[in-house]
Amino acid sequence: MRFWSRRCALALTIMAFACLAPGAAGQQTVAKTPAFALLDPADAAQWQTWAKDSGWQVIAPAPGLAADATIDTRAQALAAAVQDAVRNAGVDAARVYLAGRGAASAAVFYAASRMPDVWAAAFALGGSPQPAIDSGRIFTANFTNTPILWAGAGAGDQALAEKLKAAGLNLEWRATSGLTIASVVQWLAGHEREEFPLAIDCETNSVAFARCYWTQMTKFDPAERNDVLPTTLVRPGSGAALDLGGFGYQAGDPGPGVLVSSLPPKYDGPLKMGDRILELDGKTIENARQYDQTMRDATQEKAAAILVERGKERKRIETRIVLPVRPPFVTARLQAKYVPEENEIRIVTRTVTQLRVTIPPHWVPATLYWNGLPLEEIRTPGCLALTMEKELLHSEKCP
Repeated sequence: MRFWSRRCALALTIMAFACLAPGAAGQQTVAKTPAFALLDPADAAQWQTWAKDSGWQVIAPAPGLAADATIDTRAQALAAAVQDAVRNAGVDAARVYLAGRGAASAAVFYAASRMPDVWAAAFALGGSPQPAIDSGRIFTANFTNTPILWAGAGAGDQALAEKLKAAGLNLEWRATSGLTIASVVQWLAGHEREEFPLAIDCETNSVAFARCYWTQMTKFDPAERNDVLPTTLVRPGSGAALDLGGFGYQAGDPGPGVLVSSLPPKYDGPLKMGDRILELDGKTIENARQYDQTMRDATQEKAAAILVERGKERKRIETRIVLPVRPPFVTARLQAKYVPEENEIRIVTRTVTQLRVTIPPHWVPATLYWNGLPLEEIRTPGCLALTMEKELLHSEKCP
């Protein structure tokens, strides 16, 4: 996916369509409005057009992102822009909807999984979540309170959607044929973000992305295992590739074969721009999607041969299927809920030894349990910093 790998230097600020409503003593106050939040600021003009009829705003990262900013950096920049829009531009924090289209759809899945508590819901138009899946950062738990609507038209899109739903991802799939922006807005508007949902479930591999609504995991320890909470990671493909020095192609290329559409600077491999890879080990490559699937399914390194069409000539090239080195990483998972009938806050974690819990006024007094360990009755709302050490639970006010 081109958007997945490219680095966009463009950045736009908030495009507002908020209406002014009369306030007290004749003052004008900004009405709270929903908003689309975009990771791809270059696409803001189109979303601005779609948002205008519904009176929504469009949010994108503020200027200043480096041209080579990573997807994590861009997601954090967008979250900061959302926070600023909520404070200063009349955006309703309960109705911010992550959105993207085409090649940016993968980034929608990625950011929804990385920062689930920022968005009320998400919408991906076209494209494919596969690059996000292959990043090894898609956890189905993170979509529990953040549903995603994916509208697709590609061969195999619906089958992939069903596979993700079967894995537990809170996903609705629709065909793009006949889809209207009005129906998308209606679907999104049916979901609102709760600041303090009664039940939450999040998984992460990074402390930098460990906030989960009214909790935040702040320290991990792989020794703190808890088999009650298995991983919800959507397993990526093998990451296999042909050892040809790297080449780019359009994932939606209908074929035949795979058209080489870009090569790295100072490329000295056997391919040339405009080459079309027609066969792999004597088997026909119908299109780019089939090639992608073949690479994802490859589980071992081995010698291989491709048939390349170059103009009117066809050329056989010897190469290898190679696999990336993927060091194992530890994930942390948290499930928590508030039980009003019992005035209890129940938290279960895996690989977590420190966390912060923010308790709203309407939950106190309450008793908190973390992995079965009780904390004395809590009578004051606010943030608590909790530490688990040697089967003992310590707490103090957050600094």
